[in-house]
Amino acid sequence: MSNCKHGLLAASSLASLVLLANPAIAQDQTGNAVDPVENQDPNAAPATRGGLSEIVVTARKRAESVQDVPVAVTAISEEAIATRDITSVEKIAAIAPQFNVGRASNGSGAQLTLRGIGSSSTSIGIEQSVAVVVDGAYYGQGRIIQEGFFDLERVEVLKGPQALFFGKNATAGVIAITSKSPEFVPEFNAKAGYEFAADQWRLEAGGSVPLSDQIAVRIAARYSKMNGGLYDNISVNRDYATLDIATGDVTSHIAYPAASKAPGEEEFLTRGTLLFEPNNDLTITLKAGYDHNTVNNSSWNYVAYACGLDSGNSQLTGYACTNDFVTHQNNIPADIAPVFPLSKEDGSLFNRYESANVTGNVAWQLGDMQLTSVTNYQWNNNQWACACDFQSSDAGTWATEDSSWKAFSQELRLLTQFDGPLNFMIGGLYQDTRRDFDQYIMFANLSDSTASPENEFLATTKTSFTKGETFAIFGQMTYKIMPDLELAAGARYTDESKDSYFAQPYNNAALTGIFRSPDAADGLGEVNAKQSFKDLSPEVTLTWNATPDVLVYGAYKTAYKSGGFSNGGINSQLSSDPLGDLTFDKETAEGFELGIKSTILDNQLRLNLTAFNYDYSDLQIDFFSSAVFAFQTLTADARTRGVEVEFEYAPYALDGLNLHGSINYTDAQYTKFPEGPCYAGQTAAEGCSIVSAGGGLRQNQTGATLSVAPEWTGNLGVAYDMPVGTDYMLGFSADARYSDSYLPSAFNNPLSRQDSYVTLDAGIRFGAEDKGWELAVIGKNLTNEFYVTGVVDGPSTPVASSPAGTKADQLGFGTLPRTVMVQASVRF
Repeated sequence: MSNCKHGLLAASSLASLVLLANPAIAQDQTGNAVDPVENQDPNAAPATRGGLSEIVVTARKRAESVQDVPVAVTAISEEAIATRDITSVEKIAAIAPQFNVGRASNGSGAQLTLRGIGSSSTSIGIEQSVAVVVDGAYYGQGRIIQEGFFDLERVEVLKGPQALFFGKNATAGVIAITSKSPEFVPEFNAKAGYEFAADQWRLEAGGSVPLSDQIAVRIAARYSKMNGGLYDNISVNRDYATLDIATGDVTSHIAYPAASKAPGEEEFLTRGTLLFEPNNDLTITLKAGYDHNTVNNSSWNYVAYACGLDSGNSQLTGYACTNDFVTHQNNIPADIAPVFPLSKEDGSLFNRYESANVTGNVAWQLGDMQLTSVTNYQWNNNQWACACDFQSSDAGTWATEDSSWKAFSQELRLLTQFDGPLNFMIGGLYQDTRRDFDQYIMFANLSDSTASPENEFLATTKTSFTKGETFAIFGQMTYKIMPDLELAAGARYTDESKDSYFAQPYNNAALTGIFRSPDAADGLGEVNAKQSFKDLSPEVTLTWNATPDVLVYGAYKTAYKSGGFSNGGINSQLSSDPLGDLTFDKETAEGFELGIKSTILDNQLRLNLTAFNYDYSDLQIDFFSSAVFAFQTLTADARTRGVEVEFEYAPYALDGLNLHGSINYTDAQYTKFPEGPCYAGQTAAEGCSIVSAGGGLRQNQTGATLSVAPEWTGNLGVAYDMPVGTDYMLGFSADARYSDSYLPSAFNNPLSRQDSYVTLDAGIRFGAEDKGWELAVIGKNLTNEFYVTGVVDGPSTPVASSPAGTKADQLGFGTLPRTVMVQASVRF
C-alpha cells in the first residue's frame, strides 16, 4: 500500500510541475450562451486528425468549454457514454473515482458520496448531498438510482458545493445529465445487446425526424430483461412458530428461499422530445419520459461480508461471512402473503419503481440578453417487499412499503451578454413537493386473530406525508477587471417550508410497550411538524487567463441542504420526544477551491489541478438509537480537503489514441462530533463511554474519518481507434479505477473496513468507418472485485447470547460483479 501511495504522490507532483511549466489550452471565445446546448453538432468531424476534442458543459447554466469554466468538473462525452455503457448513476462512479454510489433497499434507497461527503440511506426524508439534475431539473431523491439513463448527450460531475446555479441540496456536488434532443435531419439508431452473467437482453432505439424546418421530434426507448441474475441467494426453508396473542395458539409458517438469482431486473424506458425553433432567437424543447423497473428482491445486493463472531459466521444465519456476491434471504411465508398488505400472492420479494416526468426548456435570445425557463413535473412511486433482517434468520422480519414523490418546479433566468466588462445573471425558482409514505412490518413470531385480516400478522404500520414549498432567488455579477481577469460574485437566497405528519395506525397489542399508537394516553401518538428554513449562500470566483492557453481560478463557495422529516422513522414508546426523533436541521457548507486548467503540446495534452478545503456544519447523519428504539438524525461538523490531478493525452503522431486518468487525495473527517453514536457491540474500552444528554451511551467521533471517504483514488485509461482497410474501424479501450481502503460505517466501526481495490473495464469495437454499424464487446469490473459502498448493522446482532464486545454483523451494499456484454448497433 505504501508503494502505491508513493507512486501516486510522485505522479501527482510530476503532473503539477508540468501543468505549471507549460500551460496551453484552446478556449471558446464565442461567449454564446445556449441552455440546453442544441446548436452543437456531436457528429461533426474534427478540423484536424488527432488531438483533444472539446466538450461543452453547462456548469454555470451557459454553454462553455469544459476547460473554460472555473469549476472542478469531470465531463463524460456522448462517445464515452456509449463506449463504456454509462446507463445509470451507479455506472458514473467508474469514470469519476471520487464518486461512490451505495444502492440500499429501504430508506432513501441510496447513499451518494462525493469527496467523502454523502447522505445516510436509512432515512427517506434526507435528500442527497450530491444532487442529480436531469435536463436542467433537480431530482433530489435517492430513488433516482432506480432510473435508467439512455440516449444521452453528456454527463457532468461537478465537485464541491454548487448552490448558486443548482440550488439547495448540492452541498457535495452535482451529477448533471443531459439527454439528446432532436435534430433537423432524419436520424435513427438502434442497439441490441446480450450480457452473459445475468442472461440479460437489451434492446434500444431512438430517432429524430424533422416535421418542418421549425419543428423536429425525437423518440427513444429501451427494454431490458434479466433471465438470470448477478447475485446468488442461498438459503433454506425456515419454519416459524407464530404465537396468536389472542388465543395463545402457536401455528407454523414456512418461509421459502427468495429467488436464487438476483436481481432478475426487467426495465422499460421511453422518452419523447419536441423541438420548436420558430427563429434563430427562440428555442423551445419539451421532453417527457417514463420508467418502469422491477427486481425480484429489494435488498438483493446486501452481503454479510464481515461478522462479529470469531468464527466468521453470521449471527443470524450461521453462514460464513464472505466478500462475495452472495446473500441469504427468504420470502414472506406463502400462507401469510395473501392477507399481508402490498405483498405478492406467493410472498416473493420484489421492488417495483415507476416514474414519469415532463420538462420544458425555453431559451429566448433578446438581443444582448437571454431569457431561460425550465419547467418540470416529476412523479415516482416505489413499492417493495423486503426480508428486512436482510439475512433471513429464525427470528424473521418482513416489511412492505409504498412511497410516492411528486414535485413541480419553475425556474427563470436572465443572462446578459454585453460586450462591455460587466454582465449579470438573475433568476428565481419555485418548487412544490409532496411525499406520501406507508409501511407494514411483520415479526414472524407474533399474530393477532382478533385484528382485521390485513393486520393479523402485522407488528406495526406506519403512515406519513411531507408537503414542501421552496422559493429562491439567485444572481451573479461578472466583471472583467482586466481583459484576462474576471471577478464573479453572486448569492442564492432560499425560503423553504415543510409540513409533515406521522402515525402508527396499528400496533400488535404485545408491542405497545415499543410502538406508540395514535391514541396514546400521553398525546404523542400523532406527530405533526411545521418546519421552515431560510438560507443565504454567497459565492465569489476570481478567474485569470494567465495566457491565452491557461485558466487559473480561485473560489469561495457556500451551500445549503434543507432539514426535514424522517417519514419512515419510529414513534417509540421509549422516547419522550418523537418530534425530535423525526425532525432534523439543515446542513450547510463553506470553503475554498483553487484550480488550474490547461492544455499543452498544441492541444494534445490536457492537465488540470484542483485543491479544495470545505467545512460542513450540521452534516446530517441518521442512525438507529437502541436506547429509545427509534431512528434519529444527528448533526455533526465535518471537513473535506484534498488535491485532484487529471490528464488527457491525444497525440497527433498516433491518430485515434487517447490516454486519460486522474489521481485524487481526500482527507474527510468529523471536526466536531462529541456525542457520536456507538456502533453495535462497541465497549467502553473502545470509546463507547459517554452518556449523552438524551440518554444512552455515545462515543466521541471528533477527528474520525467520514463514511466512504478513501484517502486515495484514481483512474487510468487508454482508448485506440484505428482504420482497417478503407471502410472499417477497429477500436479498443481499457479503464482501471483504484480506491484506497475506507470505512463504509458512519460510526467508525473498524469491522466494516473495505480494503483497497482495483476494477477494470474494457471493450473492443469493430464497425463501418462512417459508424453506420458496429459490433462491440463491453466488459465491466473484469477483475470481479467485490466491494461495498455503504453498510448497515445486521438487525438483532449481536445476539443476546454473544460474548461481551461482539460486534454486529456488517451488511454491505455490494456493487456489480464482472459483466460482459456483446452489442450490435446501427445508425443511419
